[in-house]
Amino acid sequence: MSEDTKPDQRRESSAGLMQYSVESAMPFGPVHPSLKEPEYFKLILEGEKIVQVIPRIGYVHRGIERAAQERTWVKNTYLFERICGICSFAHSLGYTHAVEALTGFEVPKRGRYIRLIVAELERLHSHLLWLGLVGHWAGFDTLFMWVWKDREHILDLEEAITGNRVNKSYSVIGGVRMELPDGIATKIQTELKYIEKRADYYTKLVETEETFTVRTKGVGRITQETARRLCPVGPLLRCTGIARDVRAEDPYAAYDEVPPHVQTSNDGDIASLLTLRLDEIRDSCRMVSEAVEKLPTGPYKVSIPRAVPQGESTFHVEAPRGELFYFVKSGGGSAPERVKVRSSTVANILTATEMLKGHTLADVPIVLTGMDPCFGCMDRISVLDVDKSKEWSIGGEELRIYGIEYYKRKLS
Repeated sequence: MSEDTKPDQRRESSAGLMQYSVESAMPFGPVHPSLKEPEYFKLILEGEKIVQVIPRIGYVHRGIERAAQERTWVKNTYLFERICGICSFAHSLGYTHAVEALTGFEVPKRGRYIRLIVAELERLHSHLLWLGLVGHWAGFDTLFMWVWKDREHILDLEEAITGNRVNKSYSVIGGVRMELPDGIATKIQTELKYIEKRADYYTKLVETEETFTVRTKGVGRITQETARRLCPVGPLLRCTGIARDVRAEDPYAAYDEVPPHVQTSNDGDIASLLTLRLDEIRDSCRMVSEAVEKLPTGPYKVSIPRAVPQGESTFHVEAPRGELFYFVKSGGGSAPERVKVRSSTVANILTATEMLKGHTLADVPIVLTGMDPCFGCMDRISVLDVDKSKEWSIGGEELRIYGIEYYKRKLS
């Protein structure tokens, strides 16, 4: 922005909302091309206060949906799970369910139970990853290290079951790729008891640690009215008191026999997201434990012909970040004619812009992390103060430290 840019470039829109010229925008970026789901924000500040947020998506378009049309039904399972490394199993599960709906084949009961077990283990590791990152961006690096150490227990279980820690390649069309290893049930129950105990400890910690609560209570608050208008999904919706969960409303895998206890909170801020996800951690532990105890005998998959019948199907699953939607169209051949994916982060971006409004630049890292985004890292921020016509740049780590020092001054 040029030095002579003045605040009078602002103008009132017909809706009465403050609008700004392109020159007065504050870019939040750039995105890193090696990471998934990048995002770019233009933030408008008046002093320290954020008054407007404009998102723009699509900076790193990998063409996965188009690439799927050139690959067989089986190969696409491994393609779609690479949309997100954190919730890769949710993607492969959504895709395989949608394809199975076209075939008319039914996944064996044992396979459906195993799918639930792996899906909930993935939810556990995703929520723990998120909790650690919130601690990091709030300056509570001890919490970050504790939580990520505990997360290794879940990743070890996933590796023992699937052979992989990230892209698991475990859900296949017709069931799961292989049988559970011998002795895994005892190991699962032992590790779940440990994680439940740690979740209780972390709940007490995030609710009482003053340097942490000042960064989260009342920060990034959204109302039920805003949630109903912008339609976020997952914990970002449930933290406003709205009990929506695909696992309960439209059960898949074995969720009809091992249903979730849908967790909600009412404050709609980052603090409520913390306690909500910790409640979901405990509930996921319960579900996995129950599924292991009730695990039926029999086959874990069925063989399905490589050519999928002509038709269209849709399917949605409750990924760790919320509803993940798949649309599949078959022309009767060995590859799909069309696959459409709507990820949870896309559904939550507009809500994130509302969460930022009214807060300060120091709150940006904690609010965006609280949303639990799955887009590329934002290495640098160019900051614009429209009142002072001043522009400067700040790095991601510098912004984290800035937020920590800002709240230290408020507490002193």
